[in-house]
Amino acid sequence: MDINTRIAARVSTLRKSLQLSLEALAQRCDVSRSMISLIERGQSSPTAVVLEKLATGLGVPLSALFEAPAEEAGHLLRAADQLQWRDPQSGYIRRNVSPSGALSPIQVVEVQFPAGAQVAYETSTREVRVDQQVWMLSGRMDIHVGEHPYTLETSDCLAFQLDKPTRFHNPYDQPARYAVVIVTDRRL
Repeated sequence: MDINTRIAARVSTLRKSLQLSLEALAQRCDVSRSMISLIERGQSSPTAVVLEKLATGLGVPLSALFEAPAEEAGHLLRAADQLQWRDPQSGYIRRNVSPSGALSPIQVVEVQFPAGAQVAYETSTREVRVDQQVWMLSGRMDIHVGEHPYTLETSDCLAFQLDKPTRFHNPYDQPARYAVVIVTDRRL
């Protein structure tokens, strides 16, 4: 299953599990009904910003949209089986490292962020609390969490709750690589 097919299946499955119509999800996440329909049919290559809006509307972290279907889930995810996704707008590449079936509230994602690239998420308060830590593996990044700017260099780690707009920017001349550790409090 390629990554766009997986995203299509996950969005559709999550939407239906919440018993949401396309229109209801569109209203929840400020993405047009037609765009959601195109995504669910695998006929659109959505940007990271659109996927984040969908994830927020579905009450899951962005990484959940890349998870394997339940019948493929397991406790071990080999490197060769970790699908990569490239944001068509910024060119950043994300790879879910964590196995989908581990039933853990923790997910690990690796990101390769090109020089000059930028992504701004309109994240707001969620029904489920989501925290993340960004650990710089190489390069430098500027990250704005709400009104707070941070410059991360190799080995720095930034922790924050996903409840306000967040902007990732690499204004430097070298690509950046970082790991994101995401914790979802499913009890809320």
